[in-house]
Amino acid sequence: MNDPIPFMQPRMVGERFQRHAIPLEMLKDLAVLDEMIIEVAKWCYLQDHPGRQRSPRGFTDGISLKLTGIAEGSAVPQVSLFMETPGVLFSANQVYLELARERFCGAINAAANDEKITDYLPENLLGYFDRLGRSLRNGEMIEFDPNNALRPARLDKLIRRKLVLASRIKEYTDEIVLRGTVPEIDQANMTFEVETIGGSKVVARMRLQQLETVLAAIRGYQSGDRLMVQGVGRFDGNGRLKGIDEIEHICILDPLDVTARLEEFRSIRDGWLEGEGYAPSRDGLDWLTDAFGRNYPEGLPLPYLYPSAEGGIQAEWSLGRHEISLEVDLNTKQAEWHDLDMDTKEWNEHTFHLASPEEWIMLADRLRCLTGENRV
Repeated sequence: MNDPIPFMQPRMVGERFQRHAIPLEMLKDLAVLDEMIIEVAKWCYLQDHPGRQRSPRGFTDGISLKLTGIAEGSAVPQVSLFMETPGVLFSANQVYLELARERFCGAINAAANDEKITDYLPENLLGYFDRLGRSLRNGEMIEFDPNNALRPARLDKLIRRKLVLASRIKEYTDEIVLRGTVPEIDQANMTFEVETIGGSKVVARMRLQQLETVLAAIRGYQSGDRLMVQGVGRFDGNGRLKGIDEIEHICILDPLDVTARLEEFRSIRDGWLEGEGYAPSRDGLDWLTDAFGRNYPEGLPLPYLYPSAEGGIQAEWSLGRHEISLEVDLNTKQAEWHDLDMDTKEWNEHTFHLASPEEWIMLADRLRCLTGENRV
């Protein structure tokens, strides 16, 4: 076996990639590189030899891309080229593998700069992007040519979508998290219907080990029991969810699930309170959903949530003899804490600035004190 040849050092950018770490789910995305680069190399060969119908026998036999390390930085996987059975073809074919890398990066840059994507890759090969980058979240990206300051081949969710839709695939897949109820199940085909909080319905495929959870959800349909589905959704070219092709995680939600409750508030319109009352802003609901998910510790009691007439959110807890409310202003991200001791009638107030993670820690500490828990 030849020594590994450094081939690519993509840089992953985003909070999850800090501290020199790559989530295991991202390895699925990197695994697509091996198959895609080899197929692009074959295509490059045929472009140079228009009289041939296919690449030579053994053109890529024994050739593979492997992860050989993680370099310093945000998170930089080192991808190297291996040849299992060295031969004369390897040095010649290496040229096409490197050309494939250039074409691959060129297509990403074309999508990012509104250039013609198919000048770099044909439609059928662009379909590989349906599996590459699927695990990226909002605000994350992979730079496949990070040393090129002007054209770093930066792949994010938007660029990936443009690449997939430029292929022969007129639908694309993406990772989703969906909350809703289950009105119907088809055990013969192992599918079930999810009715989302917004009222739309979508069919999901399930595996046998997920059946009991789905059955529990359908038994609780009339009482409004919800489940959470995390997996791979299929979207049309306009971004509408058409189905759920694969479920990775599924669970029944707590009746007070904060994300689900805040999702309900998105349907509120101005005048909802007998002709008065402002609707919570969508940006504000996005912020509170994310901030609560990041900063509210598991194990603490979940609050009851209500919209306020001013367009904010009110959270309420009943903890022993204490009645607590937290009035959150979605614009200023400030929250007014009110704590009434029902025995002594003592009233306590405080203002939290919830744009700061430290203030969330202070809020959690207050709740722990009232539940009798110590901070861990």
